[in-house]
This record gives sequence, structure tokens and C-alpha cells, in this order.
Amino acid sequence: MKKLIIAGLAFSLSACAATESSDTSTDTNLAPESVTLGGMSNEAAAKTLFEALIQKNYLATMAGTNRVALQFDDNQFVLQPSINPDGIDRIMMNRFYAVHPKLKGSKELLIMIGTLNHKLNFAKFTLRENGAVIQVQGAATFVNTIDLEEIRRFMLWTDEGLRQVGKSLPKGSEHLIKPIPVMEQAQNL
Repeated sequence: MKKLIIAGLAFSLSACAATESSDTSTDTNLAPESVTLGGMSNEAAAKTLFEALIQKNYLATMAGTNRVALQFDDNQFVLQPSINPDGIDRIMMNRFYAVHPKLKGSKELLIMIGTLNHKLNFAKFTLRENGAVIQVQGAATFVNTIDLEEIRRFMLWTDEGLRQVGKSLPKGSEHLIKPIPVMEQAQNL
């Protein structure tokens, strides 16, 4: 009976030891909390950022060599690292909106974009492709390493700013200015 108890105890201890070692191996596969991009090229930084976002379970795709298209809640962003070897690094966060042809190039659109840039500081609004696209761009700044939570919060802040802009536009504007789904058109941006 003593031999049976000792064998059972030895078996239990070896099972505990095996469990402990397997638990530590999964710790290395955890999603990163931050990503270090300093000292990289913009292309390498975009690839590293993409891999970190994927590990953090974001829906993302590479949008060229130096940009990442990212689904965030109901919206899509294009993230573009801009690494400065001599100082502050940035991740440019872009959203794109298609402009209805009857509003394209209009004086009202130009006034609206100018007013938004004058009154707001959360993003820069730019007309592209001869007024057919509105680009909304903000930047998260950092030195070498940025927390993924900081990126998430910046996108939340930008979303809220754009939601407030949408509420201030005249009724019916949502039919004239619509978000461009960047995940589908990642290579064209």
C-alpha cells in the first residue's frame, strides 16, 4: 500500500511539473502590449506594426509596403508609420471618404474643409483626387516604442471627433459623403 501511495504521489508531482512547463511556453505567444519601431525603415515598421496588430486579434492587411489597413469597430483606418531616426516618430492614421459627383469640387465643399481645418485640431482634412476623396489624417507621436492601447485610444478619439463632425453637417450629407472601405481597396491607397 505504501508503494502505491508513493507511486501516486510521484505521478502527481510529475504531472504538476509537466503542467507548469507547458504553461510557461504559452506565455511567449501572448499578444504584445507595445511595439518598438524606432530605428526601422518605414516599410519594416509597417510590417512590424501589422504583425503586432494581428497578434492582438485586429483584422488588418498590408496596404502597400509602408501602410496597414485596419478594421476598427465599424470603421476602417490606414496606419502609416513615419519613423524619424533623429527624434519623434509618428503613426499617421487616415480615413477616406468618397464625395458624391454633384458635390465634387464645389465651393461648399472647399468651405467645409477649410472650416473643419480651422476649427478642429484632432485631424487634418484634405481633398484628394480632384475633390473626389476627403482624407482625414491624424498622427500618434511616440519615441521608439508605442503601446497598442495608445493606438486604440487614438482611433477611438478620432472616431468620436468624426462622429461629432457628422452630426454638425446638414441633414442628407451622409448621402453625399461616404466612408471608403479601405480593406477592399488597400492596394489603391
